[in-house]
Order: sequence, then C-alpha cells, then structure tokens
Amino acid sequence: MNYSINERYNCIVIEFSGNLMGGPDANKFNEDLHDLIDEGKKEVIADVSDVKFMNSSGLGILIGGLTTMRNAGGDLRIAGADKRIESLLMVTKLITVFKSYRTVEEAVESYEEEPVGEEE
Repeated sequence: MNYSINERYNCIVIEFSGNLMGGPDANKFNEDLHDLIDEGKKEVIADVSDVKFMNSSGLGILIGGLTTMRNAGGDLRIAGADKRIESLLMVTKLITVFKSYRTVEEAVESYEEEPVGEEE
C-alpha cells in the first residue's frame, strides 16, 4: 500500500496508489491519521484515483480511517473512485457511509460548503 500525505486547500489529501490491500502499512496509516488529529487537521480526502486494486482489507483501512476521523470530530471523504471501486462501495453499501466525489476539487468544495466539527 503506497500513499502520500499533502496539505492542499486547507484539507489533507491522502493520495493512494497501486494496490490498497492492507498489510503492515495499515498501522502506519492509522498512526499518521492520529498525528494529523493532534495537529488539528481533521478534514481529510482519500484520493483513490491511482488505486489499481482494492480488497476487503483495503476497504477496512478506509473504514478505520473514517471512524478515526469522525471520532475526532472530523471526516474522511473519498475522491476519484473509478467504476470498479465505486461498484465495490455500492455492493458493500459503503457508498451510503462515505461521502464520495469524482475529483479532489469537488471533495475540497464539499468541506467549504459543509465544514466538519461546527455546531449548527
């Protein structure tokens, strides 16, 4: 599992590439999310546009990330899912759990329109 973390447009963009299948990097990913939370950065976008394959462990990593961010008063939104990943999200009904956008830019705009952690 390969990923890089960048800050863009006041959001954290985590760009995944290759195969998203879990493994030892899952623990490092969780630690990285907790570091972001400690820095007060809770608006996260998982860019999966360069992911070639994702299995149930990869889905588990994204679910774990979403849970971690929501428990901290933030959110993790998905951007760039191709037809294969989108159908995987639909079959597992996770499309109703994640906020998913075609592009990183659309996901960024969603945070501007609907910020996390603010009382209504």
